[in-house]
Amino acid sequence: MTKRFTLIAFTLSLFATVTLISTQNQGDPTLTEVWEPSPAVITPGDWTSAPSDAIQLFNGTDLSAWTGLDNKAMWNVDDGILTVTGGTGDIKTKEAFGDVQLHIEWRTPTEITGDGQDRGNSGVYLMSRYEIQVLDSFNNRTYSNGQAGSVYKQFSPLVNASREPGEWQVYDIIFLAPRFNDAGGVTAPARLTVLHNGVLIQNHVPIKGSSVFIGDPTYEAHPPKAPLLLQDHSNPVSYRNIWIREL
Repeated sequence: MTKRFTLIAFTLSLFATVTLISTQNQGDPTLTEVWEPSPAVITPGDWTSAPSDAIQLFNGTDLSAWTGLDNKAMWNVDDGILTVTGGTGDIKTKEAFGDVQLHIEWRTPTEITGDGQDRGNSGVYLMSRYEIQVLDSFNNRTYSNGQAGSVYKQFSPLVNASREPGEWQVYDIIFLAPRFNDAGGVTAPARLTVLHNGVLIQNHVPIKGSSVFIGDPTYEAHPPKAPLLLQDHSNPVSYRNIWIREL
């Protein structure tokens, strides 16, 4: 009898704790920030050029493969480099993709302004939903699951492979799109592998749902292919040599 009452008391206590956590996890973005452990800082390597079967999404001359607000991509193209023009909105590819290998090179501004999430912030969104964070994470502490190379607010990078501001960096990404049944349920989550400057930082992680700033990620059924999206976070982050391979 005593054991039974002990089990009931434990169950009620666990339910109360879960309820309290659920209530607290609404409206405050800091509740989902993970600061420790801090990924170890390492020295990155180099990267390779595009394979012959890749689709070149940005060739250094124009934004013909992209669209944005009012069906026009308004970011700046100069000397082979694409740079965020703050306030013009996100841009996304005209073509939709599912399972892919993506190569994208990016650079945060040499002139450092702001800190934490306000320093060289942008993002690479697979299927316009699942974000790999772009951020100046060189000597710039922020929550670990929001630093460069994180699956935003879901998975911290295994290590911090960031180069100094103003230096070109690269993401090589292997992405498997989620699978849904006819009722809209998830039969297989999206999965992601990321190399940052040649270093493995995300190892086939199961994405928990669409990237969100507040609260927990969830899935909503969507088509098997959707555009790649680059985020306008009002910071002049630059991109070049963007190519993709359908898997």
